[in-house]
Formats: sequence, structure tokens, C-alpha cells
Amino acid sequence: MRSNALTKKPRSMPVAIVPAAGVGTRLRPQTHTVPKALVNVAGKPILGHILDALLDQGITSIKVVVGYMGERIEEYIRERYRKNIDVIEQSERLGLGHAIAVTAPHVPAGPVLIVLGDTIVEPEWSDYLSGDEAVIGVKEVEDPRRFGVVEVRGDTALRLVEKPSEPLSNLAIVGLYYFPDSVALFKSLRTLVKGGSKTKGEFQLTDALQSMLENGMRMRVSTVEGWFDCGKPETLLETNQHLLRKVPQPTPIPGVTLVPPVFVAPTARIEKSILGPNVSVADGAVIRRTIVRDSIVNEHALVEDMLLERSVVGESAVVRGVFQRLNVGESSAVDLSGGSF
Repeated sequence: MRSNALTKKPRSMPVAIVPAAGVGTRLRPQTHTVPKALVNVAGKPILGHILDALLDQGITSIKVVVGYMGERIEEYIRERYRKNIDVIEQSERLGLGHAIAVTAPHVPAGPVLIVLGDTIVEPEWSDYLSGDEAVIGVKEVEDPRRFGVVEVRGDTALRLVEKPSEPLSNLAIVGLYYFPDSVALFKSLRTLVKGGSKTKGEFQLTDALQSMLENGMRMRVSTVEGWFDCGKPETLLETNQHLLRKVPQPTPIPGVTLVPPVFVAPTARIEKSILGPNVSVADGAVIRRTIVRDSIVNEHALVEDMLLERSVVGESAVVRGVFQRLNVGESSAVDLSGGSF
């Protein structure tokens, strides 16, 4: 007689859902012309980092939900990924809960993983690829009012609230979720949408999960130390700084000083400049006679005669400055910033 260990079927990998339909208002003006998921960081779009991480874990079915400038995202996926990734349109911007709900006809019964399309995470992936319990990725933050928040006892979620004015804990939801049963998830989302139950004008995934808790489903939390929110320019630059440490450094460029870590795309052109530390230069960008540090220069941008720091230069933008020649006497003061002494 064969043992249970030999007859037990291996658990299938979850289907991954990546909602990438957001407008990205906090990243404007970058997102006036580029969808948030395609904003460049450390050499490739945010979405590219997410998809590559999922594929590296062996996930073979990924559903990307698009809305705002969705054709740009679909084109990016079609050009760089030949299989395993489907694009699903959210025709109306009705919130994250609704974005997940529209994938229901395309996701079979079984385990499902959700990774938000504007957040790069470095979790203990084994917590989110199998198991019989739902798992929510969390991290302690100083100001949890900008996030969904979880109240816990031990590692068990007791209550979830979306962007509370008076947070019930400092555990923020990082945008990473695992559910062993997609049927239960979609049933709760369907009830939420059909009932018109909105919070802050949108159908919230947090509300659907709270309903599942109230109906007896156990959810545990798992801490994610590597969580990089790309929703604002300052956090985008912090993410760029972290990810650049893992990127192979470029070969030397004649006439250019590189101060690691730096990423320079193969088709970028750099002349008589100093780059770094923490600089990412995308394909087609041109930088001449410029000092750049702690910055991102996006595709086909032109930067000349500048000192650029803590900056994000958008796709096809042109930034030009002027270097000054001065002869300054003793006890003099010169301010070229436009301010006053």
C-alpha cells in the first residue's frame, strides 16, 4: 500500500493578479503621459520588477489589470514577455476591489496571489505561494493613515480598515495577499460590488477581506521588511537607491565618471559628465556636461549643463542649464538661486 506522502498531489502554484489600472496622481507630472506602472526605477519600469519577481518564483499565470493608458502597458508586456501574462481591462476606475473582481472570469478555482502594480516587495515568498490559510503582507509604519491597516492578535488578523483617520494599529498592508481559495475571494468581492458598498468613493479590497473575516475565514499576517512604495517622487527615489545596489554596474564610459551604484541603459548616451551615486538612466536618454546624483532620467530625456540632484526627469523631457564663470573677490557673496541674502 502506497503512503499518503507518495499519493498526495503537489499543490499548484497560485494565479497572480497584478492591478495596474491606477492613475498615479501623486507621481504627476510623470503620470500625465506615462502610466504609473511604467514609471522607470533602477533600469526598468515598476511593473517590470514585479513581473520578473513573479516569474522567477515559477508562477506561470499572471493577470495584469489595466485602465489608465492601458494600451501602453499592454504594448510593454507584449514586447518583453512572450507568454504567461494576460491583460484584463478595468473599464471604469471603481477602486482596487473592483479591479480584482473583473478578473474573476479569467481565474480558475484554486490559490491566488495579489501584488499591487505600484509596489515593489521583497517578501519571504514561501509564505505567499502555498498553504491552507489566507496571508496578508504587513509592515510597521510611522503614519498608517495612508494605507490599509490591520489589527492583529499574535499573527491573526482581527480587523482591516482602509486609510483610517484614527488607525487601530501601525501595521500597514503592503499590497501583497495570498488566498488558498479564489472562489471565496471573488464571492466576497461580488457581494461588495453588487451591494454598492463603497468606502471613500471606491470598492475597497480591504472591505471585502473584512467581510471574509466576519464570515469566519482566518487570515494571518506576515511581515515584509522589503517594501518599497513607488507612489510618490521621494519614495520612488528611495526605491531606486535600494534596487541599484543589486544591478550590475555599467562598463566605463570614456570621458565620464561613474560613482556606483549607477544604471545606464545600453542606448543612453553620456558625454563629459559625472553620474552617481544612485543614478538610473533609461534607454535613449542623453546627458551632456552634467553632474547627476540620486536621480532618475527616463527614456529619451535630454539633460545638458546641469547639476541634478534628487530629481526625476520624465520621458522625452528636455532640461538645460548654464554653468557660470565667476571671479569672486574676498568677503563677497554670490547667490545664483534667485533668492536673496
